[in-house]
Amino acid sequence: MRLAPIMQAFFTDYLMTQRQASRHTIASYRDAFKQLLGYARQHTGKLPAQLDLADVDARLIGAFLTDLETTRGNSIATRNARLTAIHSLFRYASLQTPEHTGLIARVLSIPAKRTHTSIVPFLT
Repeated sequence: MRLAPIMQAFFTDYLMTQRQASRHTIASYRDAFKQLLGYARQHTGKLPAQLDLADVDARLIGAFLTDLETTRGNSIATRNARLTAIHSLFRYASLQTPEHTGLIARVLSIPAKRTHTSIVPFLT
């Protein structure tokens, strides 16, 4: 199954209509997928419209998340935000394409990284 119709329905039917997500959430998810699709293009040689759901597997997504941190210098929080968008898309895809349950389960099992939070000892 092609990724493009799933992604389009995710934005139009799910995020905008069902979830009534804010424009900031939609923009954040759009940016995450723009980066992911660019990364997938470099590594698969396929245009985004040609990508199948199976092309964007857990291995590719894991490599993409690692690339965000190492090459692009993104923080763990940014990496986790991108992963949240990806998880949301794949949860939606699990209802649309049950034949890809194994692939989707592997993507959904990618954990978020823990971040270090600074505790403020006192306020002046």
